[in-house]
Amino acid sequence: MRLHLLALLAKEPAHGYELKQALEQTFGSAYPSPNIGQIYVTLGRLEKDGLVRAVDVEQSNRPNKKVYYLTAKGRDLLEIWVDEPTEGPRVRDEFFMKLVLAPLTGIADRMALISRQRRHYLGLMSDLNDLLSRTPPTDRVALLLIEGAMLHLQADLDWLERCQEDLA
Repeated sequence: MRLHLLALLAKEPAHGYELKQALEQTFGSAYPSPNIGQIYVTLGRLEKDGLVRAVDVEQSNRPNKKVYYLTAKGRDLLEIWVDEPTEGPRVRDEFFMKLVLAPLTGIADRMALISRQRRHYLGLMSDLNDLLSRTPPTDRVALLLIEGAMLHLQADLDWLERCQEDLA
């Protein structure tokens, strides 16, 4: 969440609640935003690390609020994050490690592991379909996020099928 908040602050200074609203407006229901406490804790850490600076803004009849600004150090970190490629395929997949190692111990059967994992993925796919049906067609960012998650899940389901065929 650190870098997500830095990206929002690169657009304009904001206080914590505005950042929470920006996350919700940008990603919609497809990406649950963190609670406000998490945002303020993260902002405190970012400030401690010199990535943002906080300025107290006076408000009439209300306590002062802190508005956060991105520092040069924060912008540098954000530029590095944006420029770096994101992780690709998972060569060290946790499920595959279980699939290979658990049967060696006598703890689990491979086909039972595959079946349980398939049920889990299908449940996640069902949840994503429900989310998709509740997402307005105008919320393009959320729709793309959901579609990407569904495509990844489908690839994982196809891979489970391949594991079952090869290891049966």
